[in-house]
Amino acid sequence: MSAPIAITQGDPAGIGPEIIVKAFRDAPELLRGCIVAGDVATLRRAAALLARSGEPALPVVQLESEREVDQIPPRCVPVLQVIAPSDGVVTGQVSAQAGRAGGDAVLWAARAALRGDVAAIVTAPLHKEALAAAGFPYPGHTELLQAEAARHLGRPIEQVPVRMMLANDELRTVLVSIHVSLRDAIEAVRFESLLQTLRIAHQSLSAALGRRPRIAVAGLNPHAGEGGLMGMQEQSIIMPAVAAACAEGIDAHGPYAPDTVFMRARARDGRPGEFDVVIAMYHDQGLIPIKYLGVDKGVNVTLGLPFVRTSPDHGTAFDIAGTGRAHAASLIEALRMARVLAGVRQQRMPA
Repeated sequence: MSAPIAITQGDPAGIGPEIIVKAFRDAPELLRGCIVAGDVATLRRAAALLARSGEPALPVVQLESEREVDQIPPRCVPVLQVIAPSDGVVTGQVSAQAGRAGGDAVLWAARAALRGDVAAIVTAPLHKEALAAAGFPYPGHTELLQAEAARHLGRPIEQVPVRMMLANDELRTVLVSIHVSLRDAIEAVRFESLLQTLRIAHQSLSAALGRRPRIAVAGLNPHAGEGGLMGMQEQSIIMPAVAAACAEGIDAHGPYAPDTVFMRARARDGRPGEFDVVIAMYHDQGLIPIKYLGVDKGVNVTLGLPFVRTSPDHGTAFDIAGTGRAHAASLIEALRMARVLAGVRQQRMPA
């Protein structure tokens, strides 16, 4: 790719810097052409942590611009200093300073992606409480990136709809609502929001798969409402939205009982599942099946943005930050998926 992939450092008090260094150590070929957007001193502390644990030490190289990445030898961590130094951050503790550092790195990467200076962004975890303490009015990455894209495009935020997709090698799920209370998530199950979710999932996965995806829609209520005995949302909202999507040429099916549809969609033993993706009605309904299959394999993808964004499917893990015990597997999978999605997007862009 002509432009590098930018990896944001995440909250400097969490495991983000450590897993980034481990990713460069464990998957050097995959990370060729990647840069880290963040604080050089933070990444050097993470590299020193690995060295103290008996791991091979990786040099951290400061770049002057993203274009210098091609000159960096393998098994080095190339860092672009895009934020103020994170001196004084205490590992494993929530702070506004750490939240500001993590959030500012994401803002830089989003703006670089919107300018076309980077091919995709992969985000290490942020801590929502630290982000709020720093004054960011967003509950997480997804909403922050949506707002930045809307600002760049000159549109109201509601005209840049995005959805969260969680994926591993066995299962994909796309969420109708993201970081809201369960009460608000139920209210978010509306005809318009579900149809929009189906459209975004169809468009994004069609590009990634090279064909129409087979989409299953989970019900909101137990047993998908049991014909109205356990709730009417399936009959009054979900079924009409699925029918409208089908009328547009989307290969959508359901609603299905949410306690079994994920098993039907799961790929295993080299055999594909019955569906390519499941539309989940709220956050935990969709994320529990993915995380049960292994947090180290899960990747978070933001669908609907005008650039590629992926992230590992875990948080800042303050309880083990600074111990050297964090694993980079999910971050490596997020990088692998970002390369695939960015490559597909570049191949399909008009000349």
